[in-house]
Amino acid sequence: MAVTIDLPRDIEADLRQSFDDFDAAIKEAALVELYRQGKITPRQFSEALGISRLERDAVLKKHNVTEDLPTADEIAQDIENLRRLLGK
Repeated sequence: MAVTIDLPRDIEADLRQSFDDFDAAIKEAALVELYRQGKITPRQFSEALGISRLERDAVLKKHNVTEDLPTADEIAQDIENLRRLLGK
């Protein structure tokens, strides 16, 4: 499937000069944002770019995308669950 983005010619020309492969850069940026929003899975992200899991991690790191860390409430709930399991 192909996706088309309409840009003014001068902006497109400037951007194409800024990237070795502008089309690949746009594809990567769109997929990173879809991943960040939870619209695609890690597997889908890797598959769409044709990269391995390790390469995926590097691409996401390059774009400052990190895995969601647990919230304080989630950690507190985990601690409570562990206490219950251990009988403390």
